[in-house]
Amino acid sequence: MNFDGILFFPVTPFDSADRVDDDLLRQHVATTLEHNPGGVFPACGTGEFHALSADEAAHVVRVATETVAGAVPVIAGTGGPLGNAVALAKSAADAGADALLVLPPYLVGSPQAGLVAYIEAVAAASDLPVIVYHRANAQYSVASMRRLAANPKVVGFKDGTGDVGVAQQIVRAVAEEGRDDFAFFNGLLTAELTQGAYRGIGIPLYSSAAFAMIPEVANAYYRAYADGDEARRAALLDGFYSPLVNLRDETPGFGVSLIKAGLRLGGLPVGSVRAPLVDPTAEQEARLGEILAAGRALL
Repeated sequence: MNFDGILFFPVTPFDSADRVDDDLLRQHVATTLEHNPGGVFPACGTGEFHALSADEAAHVVRVATETVAGAVPVIAGTGGPLGNAVALAKSAADAGADALLVLPPYLVGSPQAGLVAYIEAVAAASDLPVIVYHRANAQYSVASMRRLAANPKVVGFKDGTGDVGVAQQIVRAVAEEGRDDFAFFNGLLTAELTQGAYRGIGIPLYSSAAFAMIPEVANAYYRAYADGDEARRAALLDGFYSPLVNLRDETPGFGVSLIKAGLRLGGLPVGSVRAPLVDPTAEQEARLGEILAAGRALL
């Protein structure tokens, strides 16, 4: 599976009755699609996968897939309890998604053999290829990824731990298995801050939550990154991304909450986040507005 550009993780808009707002979701995906993402990942982390019912997640994927209409790949989120992950894999296939991003299983720790079996079970549930999300209680060893790379339905690896040594070893292990079709992503929060290092170990792709909120600034960073314009990249890191990260780190979950707040500030009423996440305070939202304005001023 080929990706060319920033990986777009849309939010899930909710209306005043806390229902998924189809019209706003279509608008959010369609307008952001105009900024040429490399792929769209609905009902994943930024889309509050943790707070969606299985029916809601399936619905979000269907609406996003219909809106994208084949313009770029659509990779649906799945994961959690195994039964839930299998059901979502099947519904994503029925909705016309192109692949699955497999989030960690629910709560439990498990040995490597169990993690491998979890991915294999999800992969077997539909015709869709799967991307492994390496984070939290689902951290895959080099040997496990070597084994999974032998399965042609496993087509990617997204790192959410920040251990570049392990990530480098996994990149090399997959290559040694003869897989030149594998996609590697940097999936850390605000990945722009670490992507320079990830490119150096053979992970050229990254997901950008900021792209969902302020795609013009995210694209400016991507162009500087792709073109090797270090002065431009540094200006965006110092003037926009670093202040955003400082605000993000004040409250757990703000990697999602600030994106929704930024969209609301921009005039798209996507609603609040669902529990256990919280919205920013009025003071934090005002600071976010200043950070967004500073980012746009750099364009």
